[in-house]
Amino acid sequence: MQPLFVVYEDAELVAIDKPAGLLVHPSALDAGEERSALKLLRDARGEWLWPLHRLDKGTSGVLVLARSQQAAREGGRAFEDGHVRKRYLALVRGWPPERGMIDQPLARDPELPSQGQERIPAVTRFERLACFEWPFQVDARHASSRYALVAAEPVTGRRHQIRRHFKHIAHPLVGDTTHGKGAHNRAVAQWLGATRLWLHCEWMELPGRPRIAAPPGPEWKALLA
Repeated sequence: MQPLFVVYEDAELVAIDKPAGLLVHPSALDAGEERSALKLLRDARGEWLWPLHRLDKGTSGVLVLARSQQAAREGGRAFEDGHVRKRYLALVRGWPPERGMIDQPLARDPELPSQGQERIPAVTRFERLACFEWPFQVDARHASSRYALVAAEPVTGRRHQIRRHFKHIAHPLVGDTTHGKGAHNRAVAQWLGATRLWLHCEWMELPGRPRIAAPPGPEWKALLA
């Protein structure tokens, strides 16, 4: 595996461009996977690091880690209090509105059935950046298939929030094996020549620091053109 690319560093924080397919830290949900961003960074740098937030294994982009427990506490509070802005790029099924806000409470644990769980507030703003109509058939009612590139800014930070919110408005993310549609995932993977969850953390703004950015990888080129 290629070395992890550091996109920002100061006395308290390190930020990397996490590749899709890499865990942030070991997880019981993926017990067979031994690699993680945290372990690779600790081994490469020889220092202990603490992640300030989560990125799903399939999500790429900005991942911020603290270099001390004090920095981890302060950074964690900034995330919890909503003082961190973050923007993601996502490829979704269909053409959502040009812009909107999804204000939909979510069950606390996405790994468990929603019924009976506490619902916690969750808000995501989004803007549609581009529309695509590609010449392949997934639905027998339509000769072509529609997708859109969106920018999403989660105001809150719930697990799988963007994925669950876009499923809620009937525009699930492409490549999402949990909340998406397998037929669309397979068709787009063949069309674009890449199999992945199409979700990338493009930038973050933490209090008192410059914007930390990670450009999307080459597989996004056709969508950004």
